[in-house]
Amino acid sequence: MEIHDKIVNRIAEELNIKETQVQKTIALIDEGNTIPFIARYRKEVTGGLSDETLRELGERLTYLRNLEERKQEVKNAIDAQGKLTEEMIISLENALTLAEVEDIYRPYKQKKKTRATVAKAKGLEPLANIILEQTETIPIEEIAKQYINIEKLSEEDKKNKDKVVANVEDAIAGALDIIAENISDDPKYRKQIKRICYKEGIVSTKATKPEEKTAYQMYYDFSEKVNHLPSHRILAINRGEKEEYLKVKLEKPEEKILNFIASDMIKGNTQFTAMLQATIEDSWKRLIEPSIDREIRSDLTEKAENQAIKVFGKNAKALLLAAPLKGYTVMGFDPAYRTGCKIAVIDETGKLLATTTVYPTQPQNDIEGAKKELKALISKYQVGIIAIGNGTASRESESFVSEMINEMDQELHYAIVSEAGASVYSASKLATEEYPDINVSLRGAISIARRLQDPLAELVKIDPKAIGVGQYQHDVNQTKLTQSLTGVVEDAVNEVGVDVNTATPSLLSYVAGINKTIANNIVKYRDENGKLTERKELLKVAKLGKATYEQCAGFIRIPDGKNPLEITAVHPESYQITENLLQKIGYQKEELLDKAKLKEMKAKLAELKIPETAKELDVGEMTLKDIIKELSKPGRDPRDEMPKQILRADVLKFEDLKEGMILTGTVRNVTDFGAFVDIGVKHDGLVHISELSQNFVKNPSDIVSVGDIVKVKVIGIDLDRQKVQLSMKDV
Repeated sequence: MEIHDKIVNRIAEELNIKETQVQKTIALIDEGNTIPFIARYRKEVTGGLSDETLRELGERLTYLRNLEERKQEVKNAIDAQGKLTEEMIISLENALTLAEVEDIYRPYKQKKKTRATVAKAKGLEPLANIILEQTETIPIEEIAKQYINIEKLSEEDKKNKDKVVANVEDAIAGALDIIAENISDDPKYRKQIKRICYKEGIVSTKATKPEEKTAYQMYYDFSEKVNHLPSHRILAINRGEKEEYLKVKLEKPEEKILNFIASDMIKGNTQFTAMLQATIEDSWKRLIEPSIDREIRSDLTEKAENQAIKVFGKNAKALLLAAPLKGYTVMGFDPAYRTGCKIAVIDETGKLLATTTVYPTQPQNDIEGAKKELKALISKYQVGIIAIGNGTASRESESFVSEMINEMDQELHYAIVSEAGASVYSASKLATEEYPDINVSLRGAISIARRLQDPLAELVKIDPKAIGVGQYQHDVNQTKLTQSLTGVVEDAVNEVGVDVNTATPSLLSYVAGINKTIANNIVKYRDENGKLTERKELLKVAKLGKATYEQCAGFIRIPDGKNPLEITAVHPESYQITENLLQKIGYQKEELLDKAKLKEMKAKLAELKIPETAKELDVGEMTLKDIIKELSKPGRDPRDEMPKQILRADVLKFEDLKEGMILTGTVRNVTDFGAFVDIGVKHDGLVHISELSQNFVKNPSDIVSVGDIVKVKVIGIDLDRQKVQLSMKDV
């Protein structure tokens, strides 16, 4: 089987899709197409694979190609030593991971100085082979005498321990060192030992400071089978060990492992049996066990990191696609104590109207002065919603805002907004460019207000790692995390589409095919030439050629432009088909903007028979369905269908909570062990995985997503630790 075919076959098996889907998708990726473009506009080619599946396919393709490349390098390296055998070639071909390939290569790697390399340099390899064969009847001590070389060495060499075989004991010890390293390097042994350890090994942890109360208390005397350890526990144990609160040990069935090697190596009862048994034990203790421990811990960590990155990606996408709050003037309220609460008022388009600082919290406690100033701003700018950041002093600020709202005649609500990463944005170069004359501390309030208005447009300005919806995101491989999150943000931005005339360079840089340079060039073109009136005008932008245009055009929106189709996701390559479709049902594209006509058009589109119409228009059925969907809701924002932010007027104190209370909350974070829900008190409550549903739940993200509005029951209150346990059963 060709390498390409093997890769196709393996990806198809892993992702449970057809080989033809994999083949065609690889061809599209190799042609330079982006994942959002393939997912949206090449459904007929891929068989409708989702962006998540396509990203996974892309990752596996890179890994498997690297694997094949490494196999070839190893094959060439062993062949150059003249030691490549047919058996080795087969083993390499069958290796499924890079770790397996490295195990095969291990015996042939150039080694640093070891006891075995020193023994080989002394010429003791033939003696090691005699012991291994176990057929010699002459006492080994007699044979070993032949390898004593002290008399043959120069005076200078006699001073060098690495060259001297002084006596029989030296000779035999050196030969056994060679055998110990051979055992350790044998891929057959390593593979089976790993298998035994994964099946029967136990990870156990002990406290280094048992008297100290820490977040790792459940691991102070803990053990669990290697193959049962969930990802979040692996990462928690790793962190506890790194912070020196935990000692971690991998317990293995040592006797079983030693017996396995002995049964393969030792041939009956001979003069060599005892020394080989001792050598097997030495090889295990000194060479195999430490490296197996490292490899298993590393494998577990990699598995846990991949899972954590997956969870973070899902959460980040849900947060980015949260419903925008349109049509309101919003007051951003960034809480603080000593330095005062920073306030920013922005209109419904996100334009800054006013800023100030008030001091309703400790130590000033100027509640009346703060109320007076904020009420004046609320009345002047007709503020409809106050967005309060959830950081330091958030509780006190919420109480203050709630009290103020109750004193006012106009309808006013507040919402708690995650301020994760707001300080990162405030001090960034981007924030300085956006608001050169605004103090750094006030920029956080602007970001908080805008997050409520348009989460996607605001959050793309922040490093995705800083948006605070993961588990152990700072402990995982940062390069992998960045790659994964960049893909997630890209998918979210392209799912929504981008108004090319208002988008910031940050937002434009996530559009399929557009990089930071081109994004800046689009804004520069816009500044110099005014609003773009049609998509093809993008071709006039510096460095934006035909290939980039093909990738990005469908994700760009131009409201009030020349072509009404450009407020939809219909790609320019399908304009003619779309106009033919409209003509078929008796309409022109201009009538998309007429509400009365749109209603009639929608009804007629719904009556169409997809297979016949697709044939008639010479277009794929999936593409036709997408075009009909876009024409039925021109200019629609897919986020409008997402759960809306909970708006509050009254504050709920932790002390008000009672077991059995039913509350409505917003899911703020989803982890492997459950979901954190904001119920309006200072700390989010935890719905443990066992409390998410009456049925068994394997993965919390199958039940809830970040941003979901859920009903929960209070089932546990810990006043000392300010923790709330919640349940979604029976509510």
